[in-house]
Amino acid sequence: MSNGNTSSIVQKVWSFCNTLRDDGVGYGDYLEQLTYLLFLKMADEYSKPPYNRKLPIPKEYTWDKLTTPKGAALETHYNNLLRDLAKEKNILGQIFTKSQNKIQDPAKLSRLIDLIDKEQWNTMAADVKGEIYEGLLEKNAEDTKSGAGQYFTPRALIKAMVQCIRPEPKKTIADPACGTGGFFLAAYDFLSAQDLDKEQRKFLKYNTFYGNEIVASTRRLALMNLFLHNIGDIDSENFISSADALVSSPSKTFDYVLANPPFGKKSSMTFTNEEGEQEKEELTYNRQDFWVTTSNKQLNFVQHIRSMLKTDGKAAVVVPDNVLFEGGAGETVRKQLLDKTDLHTILRLSTGIFYANGVKANVLFFDNKPAAKEPWTKDVWIFDYRTNTHHTLKKNRMQFEDLKEFIDCYNPKNRNKRKATWSESNPDGRWRKFTYDEIINRDKTSLDITWIKDKSLADLDNLPDPDILAVEIVENLEAGLENFKEIITSLNGKG
Repeated sequence: MSNGNTSSIVQKVWSFCNTLRDDGVGYGDYLEQLTYLLFLKMADEYSKPPYNRKLPIPKEYTWDKLTTPKGAALETHYNNLLRDLAKEKNILGQIFTKSQNKIQDPAKLSRLIDLIDKEQWNTMAADVKGEIYEGLLEKNAEDTKSGAGQYFTPRALIKAMVQCIRPEPKKTIADPACGTGGFFLAAYDFLSAQDLDKEQRKFLKYNTFYGNEIVASTRRLALMNLFLHNIGDIDSENFISSADALVSSPSKTFDYVLANPPFGKKSSMTFTNEEGEQEKEELTYNRQDFWVTTSNKQLNFVQHIRSMLKTDGKAAVVVPDNVLFEGGAGETVRKQLLDKTDLHTILRLSTGIFYANGVKANVLFFDNKPAAKEPWTKDVWIFDYRTNTHHTLKKNRMQFEDLKEFIDCYNPKNRNKRKATWSESNPDGRWRKFTYDEIINRDKTSLDITWIKDKSLADLDNLPDPDILAVEIVENLEAGLENFKEIITSLNGKG
């Protein structure tokens, strides 16, 4: 199927969403209904020639039973279907967990069913189906009011991280906060492009990926996204757990962890007090395998990811700036990372690439190591893709090509042959090496290191475009407001 056809289906499916918005059905709600219906349509196609598969969909809820009723009869049937399929096992039950009909007008529900019925989804290549669904997920993430952007990591960044890690066949890949499954898909694309034998392909489809996602609606989107990309099957076991990954030590360790854990520094739980008022309580995870006990969610995820790795397992993790410089528990975690793992690379990311505003983030690349007397980290290489770099989500979106220089400098095929681009004669070089001693002697063992002169501060003629400046000002104000809210919340908690 051509790109033109793909985009026309995306357009068709998406333009119908605009019709539904008049009825108060938001992007996320629409995407959920689409997921239920698409799953049932594909199951129906699998049950017919040439596949002729027996699938665990009860006879009364097969696709053809959905295409005939109209009006109130359709609405009743659809509501019963959603309720009963949530009780089923494996991926089928997970797709329909906590499902609800959000399309109140049966005529419009009937039109959506008709729209899906007209396409033959299983004859489309997996990358085409995946592209359609990924296109919808990205559009959903762009709707900033819904908050869906927090579950969507820019695909250009994910692809670059996978290119650096270079996962190998028949090895396991985990993500403890997998959102809509972006890291799994990029790793799958990287591996499936290789010349794999039958056993390796089977392992890739059924045994490679493991994740956690505590938000039911997001987990549903992830399962459907993977299924459309040919990962797992309608009746295979669910490989995305609904459990909070931080609660306990992992029961299994993995070869690779690729993750962008949720931003927001504090883990908290909302409860109702005796006066009937809502209160928040900070959550700390008392884990024997953690280096330090803290309510800082980011630091907990870094510690948890390290505990998920096999000896010599590799991790690439997106973290906000506070993980690099915060004192107390942050300093402890950094020192332990430098000692117990080989923290070999940090990528400092430009602002304006995430759907959550005001985020300043980095990618940590580290390899787990066995116990030893000497620190495992000898050198930390830092690539500064932030200073004098400006991106916005609309007019100057980060592309994979923008990270090509970083991947070349990272040298995935042979990390021992890296060459710095920074030198005293080239002070604007973005790639620089720092020794273990240089870092351990810094205040609080801070990894928040910059060396390139910020041109916007030094030269008024080099200011970015006004629209980019405006976005950055808004992002900084919003980030400041978030920090202020956290301070107020913690003060109220102490009171």
